[in-house]
Amino acid sequence: MFLKRFGLTGVIFLLFFVIQEAVVNQLTLPAGGFSIFLILTLVWAALSAPEVAAAVGFGAGILLDLSPSTNGPVGHWTLILVLIGYAIAFFSYGDENMRGNPLSLIFMVTVAQLIALVAYLGSGFLLGLAGTSFSQTLTTLIGSSIWTMVITPLALPAIAWLHDLAFDSRMRI
Repeated sequence: MFLKRFGLTGVIFLLFFVIQEAVVNQLTLPAGGFSIFLILTLVWAALSAPEVAAAVGFGAGILLDLSPSTNGPVGHWTLILVLIGYAIAFFSYGDENMRGNPLSLIFMVTVAQLIALVAYLGSGFLLGLAGTSFSQTLTTLIGSSIWTMVITPLALPAIAWLHDLAFDSRMRI
């Protein structure tokens, strides 16, 4: 059972990572675009227990740190996603009103995505990474949040089904 859960979860995350790197990153979308991999990670964390969400955040963070499109130090995304994954699962775990309502999940994922990007930018600034202008950064943050709010309702049923498949849960969204 343990191997099935983590093996299937790993395959799902690798598949979404390849889709993100090969397809989504190649699209030129206005106002920054979106990250289907980050949406997958945050929805998966919201549907999981806090310990599982932290482990998922760790694995997803390692993949993002090793991504060719990321220019930060190794461990940067890992730290952010472990903390955000644990937090989103902690706030939604045990609250069926939060986990069973698609609108609250969409809102929670959108806010968590915005917090993750702001935390990445803020900690990147502290680590000495080069940044862009304030207006460009603000446009990208707002645009990415809007894109996340648009894409999450489309991806939520598929991600919830994959989560149910991996963990044999019977959650209804």
